[in-house]
Amino acid sequence: MLAFGFWGEYINFFPGLPVKIDYQIMMPAPLDVFPDGLTGVVFDCDGVMIESRDANREYYNRILAFLGLPEMTPEQEEYAFMATAREALLSMVPEALHPRLKHAALTAVNYGTEIVPRLRLSPDFRNFIEWLRGCGRRMSIVTNRVDISLQTVLDFFALPDYFNPVVTASSAAPKPSPEGVQIVCNAWGAAPHTVLFVGDSESDRLAALRAGAVFAAFNNNGLEGRLRVRDFAALRQTLENVKAAADGAGIK
Repeated sequence: MLAFGFWGEYINFFPGLPVKIDYQIMMPAPLDVFPDGLTGVVFDCDGVMIESRDANREYYNRILAFLGLPEMTPEQEEYAFMATAREALLSMVPEALHPRLKHAALTAVNYGTEIVPRLRLSPDFRNFIEWLRGCGRRMSIVTNRVDISLQTVLDFFALPDYFNPVVTASSAAPKPSPEGVQIVCNAWGAAPHTVLFVGDSESDRLAALRAGAVFAAFNNNGLEGRLRVRDFAALRQTLENVKAAADGAGIK
């Protein structure tokens, strides 16, 4: 029986004859994914542009400790990673302590000096956006961070101003609402099926699906997507195939 893993795995077509298949081979044909070409790429922030799980865990656990509460459970951590900070804290903290949340968040930890330095830019992300820029593709960010939080990240990593529009939970309904992706498509004057959304969570997938955009599941073995890639090197390889096929077909 043929078995195929997300990263590629050994498959026994015949007993004693292991074969390793690169899952990139299993990707759809480029023009099946973008029959009218690719207008641009929308990025989620946490888990895609940046590696922030450890930093986020530290942030929330310090607030919980300040309130005399235990550390996050694995289930709470998963939810916090894709929710807004407000949604995450309200879900973890008993209702009786909600009036203390704002004070706790401001007092328990200094996000800029104690948490942000723990963030890491995803490998090859900078090279990937430079390549997209050179290809003339547009870029945007749709995140459940609020304006000031995202700007802190952009400033910390000195990322170029390639992203327009930038949509946060300050300016649109948070994912899984499709509003952020719809704002991007409208700003670009682009049909949603020509826009790629790169995300790593179910809320990202639903936002893309509901907006009609193509979804790329990023570095998440359990997440479905029209494309599934482990990193930006793999995503670039896939989009290079899309570009080559589009050029060959005379599609802009």
